[in-house]
Amino acid sequence: MGTKSKTVSFRVDEDAFEALRQIAEERELSLSALFRDYVDTLVAHDGQVDLVPADGTGDDEAEFPPTVEVPKSYIREHERLELEADHLREQLEEHKRYLDYLQDQLDDNEEEVVHLEELDGDGSFRIG
Repeated sequence: MGTKSKTVSFRVDEDAFEALRQIAEERELSLSALFRDYVDTLVAHDGQVDLVPADGTGDDEAEFPPTVEVPKSYIREHERLELEADHLREQLEEHKRYLDYLQDQLDDNEEEVVHLEELDGDGSFRIG
């Protein structure tokens, strides 16, 4: 059973199209052949391709994906800030729970509040 060819179609902006056409002309390929080569390479390498600098020289020793060295002090500071952020989130939640508790207390004690404008002038009251 033979392999059937499938058509892939997509749109690119005019500048990208012209750049691709120039690349194909430099390699003396048609655009279709250029894309077939790219797709074959992409499939053969399980979807991972190396980045090549604009001057066309590939660095065989460079690893893909590229890595960056980060100072340990930066990592420690980042971890410290994450811990501090977690602590502040916990404090915020604790304060929210306390405010909810106080609001509940206020709602429960609302009938115990005596408004001065409601009092008659003939009664005596003790505070305390």
